[in-house]
Amino acid sequence: MKNYEDMLKDGLKNVPKTTVATTRFEAPRAKSMIQGNKTIITNIFEVANKLRREPKHLIKFLSLELATSYDVKDNKVFYIGNFTPDHVNKKIDSYIKAYVLCKECDRPDTKLVNEGDRNLIKCEACGAKYHIKKV
Repeated sequence: MKNYEDMLKDGLKNVPKTTVATTRFEAPRAKSMIQGNKTIITNIFEVANKLRREPKHLIKFLSLELATSYDVKDNKVFYIGNFTPDHVNKKIDSYIKAYVLCKECDRPDTKLVNEGDRNLIKCEACGAKYHIKKV
């Protein structure tokens, strides 16, 4: 008959070394390229659609974060300046944190609403509502 410590060692051998946390939300990545003195994002409308946000809102946010002007042509956004794909995607991650994910339950099931002169995020999963900065 095995003692407690031997049974515990046997049990611990069967426990996986690492666990994998999975979520259904995966942050979309922008496809961007530098051409001359401009950075072109070719899939900005797809990114906004995956985030369930108006493309205009995301485009304006990126313009403010990158501190530059932009132009939209043929479903592409042209930002003045050279920004690496990594830099652009970090800004999109900032957008997701500020305007997509719920601060209470961390889910992406949110929508932007206006109540009077207040801009809010309303979570459709947990019901939380909170004030956000206007873009």
